Order: sequence, then C-alpha cells, then structure tokens
Amino acid sequence: MSEIALSQNDLDYIFTPQAIRDRAKLVYEDAKAGRGHFLIQDDLLPDVVQYVMAVIAKNYPDGKIPFHSRRGHFRAGGIDRVTQFKEKLRKDFGGDSLEQARAEVDLVVTSVLLDAGAGAKWLYKEAGTGVTIGRSEGLGIASLHMFEAGAMSGDRRSLKADASGLKSLTVSDLEKHFQVSDGNPMVGVEGRLGLLNALARAVENRAVFPTPRPGAMVDTLLERHGKTIPATGILAVVLEGLGVIWPGRLTAKGPYGHRNLGDVWEHARLGTLIPLHKLSQWLTYSLIEPLQDAGLTVTGVEQLTGLAEYRNGGLLVDRDLIRLKDPSELQKTWRPESELVIEWRALTIYFLDVIGREVQKAMGKTPAEFPLAKVLEGGTWWAGRFAAKEKRPSSDPPIRIESDGTVF
Repeated sequence: MSEIALSQNDLDYIFTPQAIRDRAKLVYEDAKAGRGHFLIQDDLLPDVVQYVMAVIAKNYPDGKIPFHSRRGHFRAGGIDRVTQFKEKLRKDFGGDSLEQARAEVDLVVTSVLLDAGAGAKWLYKEAGTGVTIGRSEGLGIASLHMFEAGAMSGDRRSLKADASGLKSLTVSDLEKHFQVSDGNPMVGVEGRLGLLNALARAVENRAVFPTPRPGAMVDTLLERHGKTIPATGILAVVLEGLGVIWPGRLTAKGPYGHRNLGDVWEHARLGTLIPLHKLSQWLTYSLIEPLQDAGLTVTGVEQLTGLAEYRNGGLLVDRDLIRLKDPSELQKTWRPESELVIEWRALTIYFLDVIGREVQKAMGKTPAEFPLAKVLEGGTWWAGRFAAKEKRPSSDPPIRIESDGTVF
C-alpha cells in the first residue's frame, strides 16, 4: 500500500467528476503529444459515433433509453425480473416505499460489488427459465437470486443485506450461488468476497449508514438533501460510505487522518493522480431508479462521467480510435495499476464525453435530456460488446487484464 500526503482541498477534489474529467483530458493531451502507450486517431471519431448510433437504433428503436444501471442486467434474456422483485418487495413491505427503496439499494450495492469481470468461461444457468448467460448479465441474475434467497441477511431469509449477513459470507457461499466449479471457473471470487465482507465493516459507519445496511444510504440522502437529490450527492455518499472497502492501493494522509482513495492511480511519468471511480459511479447510476421509485427526484445526472471499464474502452481500441503503439502489448496481460491500463481507462473517460456530445447532437438532445448514463446504455457499452464479438469469437476485451474482481 502506498501512502501520499494530500491537503483537504486536494482530497475533496480527487473525489469529484471534475477531477476525473480534468485528469482524463491530461492523459489525452499527453497521448496527442506523442507520449504514452497509445496513438490517437481522431479522424476516425465520426465512424465510431456512427457505429454507436447504429447500435442505439438497433437496441432501442423506440428511442426510450433507460439509465445504464444494474436493473438492465436483471432483465437479461427478455425476462423482467425487476418487476418480479418489486412484487416481492411489495408483498414483504406493503406500501412503505422507503423500505422498498432501502431493500433495492441493499440489492444494488451488493450486486454491483459482485459485478467485476467474471472471465469468458463462467456461465450461470437460471433455474426455472433455462436461461444460461455469462459476464455482467449472468453476474446480475446470480446476485439477484442470491439476494432473494436471503443469503445477504443475518437471518438468512430476509430481503435485505446487513452487517451480520455480509460478515458471515464465505467463498463457499459465493461459489454455491454463482455455480462456480472446476468446470465453470470465475475470475476473482476471493476479491468479490473481500468486498462484501468489507462492506459489513463499512455499514457500521453511522455517519453514512444510520442502521447497519447499505440501504440506509437512502436515509442519509434524505437528511442531507431532502426529496430532491443531486446525482453528485449520491456519488459523494457512495464514495464516503464505501471508500473503506476497496483493496489498499493508495491511501491519502493529512489533517483528516487516513483515507483510502479507491479507484485512484499514480501515473509516475505524468507525476499525478488519475481518479476514475468506475464502480462508484456505476453504483451511483444504479441507485437513481430505486430512489425515483420512492418518490424522490434526482437532478444533474449529466454531471457524472462515463465508466472506465473494458467494454467502453474496448470500443475505442476495436474501432481504432486509439491504437497501441506497440502491437505486441496486446499479447501481454496487464495489471490495473500499469500505466498502460491507467491511460486506456482515462482515454475512455475522455472519449466517452466526446462521443456523448456527438450522440446528443445527432439526437437533438441536451446533456440533461440525454445524459451519459443513457449514452452508455443505449450505445457505447453495447457497441463495445458488439465490436469485441466482431474481432474475437470469445468477446474478450482487446487488452488483457489481470482482474482481481474489484476494478472492472
């Protein structure tokens, strides 16, 4: 674990979407100057935008595009498990919309923490439907059924996740609910378990979780913002409440004590920190709909950034918008802390903003009407998957990543 000194102002800044955008632009400008691992081919941007627009038209011909959120994965295979889950919540909690929201936040937080890449070989077979699916959709469905089985609760039967239930989870529990075996291996099982066990400790922080469960964030958001909640306020609570769970990579020290920086990386050559906060923003996007269903209003979603993960980033590489200077690097496996991966992820953030603006312009929408959360869901994430499939039958990302289940 590395420790760095940061002032309070610098610490506050590193946890903002503005910092993510500023440092992403710095990496882009560095690459344009001929440094780093990637060549930028801006002349191919119109082709990439056209590709994304074609994917949007294919996926959502009616133009009704939801946020890029965990709920979308719960509907994989054409089955509306979200409505089924909400029926279970109504049965258990009646008309208490806030308790329903707390329960869905419990589900979403735990499910997103289990969402990092599972590897190309892992598949989940859903009992009762015969749906067999891998990757994010499979992880989403498996985590939903694990939650519905009560595995996240202390009493092992309630529709909730609480400190006692999360603390007692084991590798065997995850392997059982995710159908992991020698013939069906999953990448990063121990890393995922570590996040859920650490979540049990995180929810003991009464400043963010008045009761020891992830869903208590609903109460904190109401207390801080009332019934109109800025999306950046959700992100701030997520970063404050869940920052302690991330594996120790970088820690800031200052008058405030010590703070785990999470998805923030040192770029030695640039001499700066590169914040990305992928899982935290993915989680923030995924919390919006449960809050809205409880009668709350969420504003300023367009202020959040795109997600620095391998589908969005893979789109840029597979469609040649960015290209590795040394093609042999495609044959290597890279750790998340490597400067190549940091640059790839930062360039992903930068170009998602650029692509997003072009898509908004083409659709005649403002950023508020069609924020990046919808650009991701409608186009770039799926476009990254389609582009990967066109290039590689396995649909693996173009750059090989050594995942521990906590970043991607």
